[in-house]
Amino acid sequence: MPAIIENMPPIQFPPREEMRASYRQGEEAVLVVYDILVSTIRALEARVQALEDQRNKDSHNSSKPPSSDGFKQPNQRSLRHRSGKKAGGQVGHVGARLEPVAKPEHVIVHSVEHCQNCQVSLEHLKAEKVEKRQVFDLPEEINLEVTEHQAETKTCPSCGQQNRAEFPPEVTQETQYGVRVRAQMVYFNAYHFIPMKRTAEIMEDLYQQPVSAGTVVAASEKAAEQVRPVHEQIRTYLTYTENAVHFDETGTRLAGKLNWLHSASTERATLYQIHAKRGEAAMQDIGILPKRSGWSIHDFWKPYLKYQQAKHGVCNSHILRELIFNAEQYQQTWATEMHDLLLTIKRAVETTQSQGQTALPEPHKSAFESDYDRLVQQGLDANPAPPRMEGKRGRVKQSPPKNLLDRLRDHKEKVLAFMHDFKVPFDNNLAERDIRMAKVKQKVSGGFRSTDGAEAFYHIRSYISTARKNKQRILDVLSQALSGSPYVPNFVTVLAE
Repeated sequence: MPAIIENMPPIQFPPREEMRASYRQGEEAVLVVYDILVSTIRALEARVQALEDQRNKDSHNSSKPPSSDGFKQPNQRSLRHRSGKKAGGQVGHVGARLEPVAKPEHVIVHSVEHCQNCQVSLEHLKAEKVEKRQVFDLPEEINLEVTEHQAETKTCPSCGQQNRAEFPPEVTQETQYGVRVRAQMVYFNAYHFIPMKRTAEIMEDLYQQPVSAGTVVAASEKAAEQVRPVHEQIRTYLTYTENAVHFDETGTRLAGKLNWLHSASTERATLYQIHAKRGEAAMQDIGILPKRSGWSIHDFWKPYLKYQQAKHGVCNSHILRELIFNAEQYQQTWATEMHDLLLTIKRAVETTQSQGQTALPEPHKSAFESDYDRLVQQGLDANPAPPRMEGKRGRVKQSPPKNLLDRLRDHKEKVLAFMHDFKVPFDNNLAERDIRMAKVKQKVSGGFRSTDGAEAFYHIRSYISTARKNKQRILDVLSQALSGSPYVPNFVTVLAE
């Protein structure tokens, strides 16, 4: 809630007798009361404006998620434009369907025994044609296969030495679950956010074998231990890669307190890190952005901008939503034009890329920059800085249009980075997609009880997300991890070395 709403004291107007006394005292006393009333009215106007701004924000004109819109469906101005393509699968799209197999496990023949017309027996006739249909299903019961390992003991007749065979390294208990079963436990819990107890119930329902929540916890802890080195290799890759790295953060609950989940990612790798802080202290501890020199994409959160050795690009989707809000709520005509200009530049970049070119022609860039500067100046002329009130300390509170204009003016090169370098994405949607599932986890489970549990969970999520981006089958890579040979993408290994 805006500070002006939280900190607003109760409104107190001068009583009528005090007004009469001021009137009798003369002009100066009346002007003092007038100034008090004007100040009160200005504060009320600001309060009403802040409340209206808060009420009129939703997912189409702010960073609020669509889930916060409730049942209302605002007349949204979509940030997307029609592609001109027909709905449905496009030409060249590889579909997914059940393909018949050559050797099914079971064959059921539905024979023709009688003529449907005269009821003559047809059992002795050979079929002229057979139409085949295949049903893919699971067996009625799926039982676990039990493999017993027997280690022999033999006494040497020559020297009397007793010799015992060694069990495989992964066989450590009298009875235990194998890697594929434990991989499924981690798969349900860490990938699909099914709580521990419900994961145990699923395993029992599927395989008729009681499983405790503690077993699921142990499997997750083991997987996290095995993928921790991969997590560090991904951190190194994201620190030094020349590809643009996307950053974002979101609140999460840990031991009943607010903590922050930070993400850093590219199209092929993801790293999650939970931290007690949101800003610079967390970024220093995570250690990626402080060492980066390449493109780093994020929103306007100030701690990101402190690392000046990196090249910064900001999320234009955030800016577009703010422009929509300023146009709708404050009737800022420049905001509508700036919104359209940014999308025009985006389409020009996409068209140029589709033609195999690596840069916009210089005249086009100059024209776009001139339009950008003109609209920013137009907005600044219409929204001058508010005067500093006598006796007031600190920063002067500005309107949302003025705040946005200052950012557009001061960070022009970051806003238009995508126009000058085609390696820079237009927005930070990749980071938002990567971090979105953390909110699903929070809605399902509420939060984490311990730091160790939270770190283990997000080490696994980093591993899973990276594998998914590289088109790996999640159950396979989890089995590999629990077997002691976790999946590591080649590009991560090469850069880490």
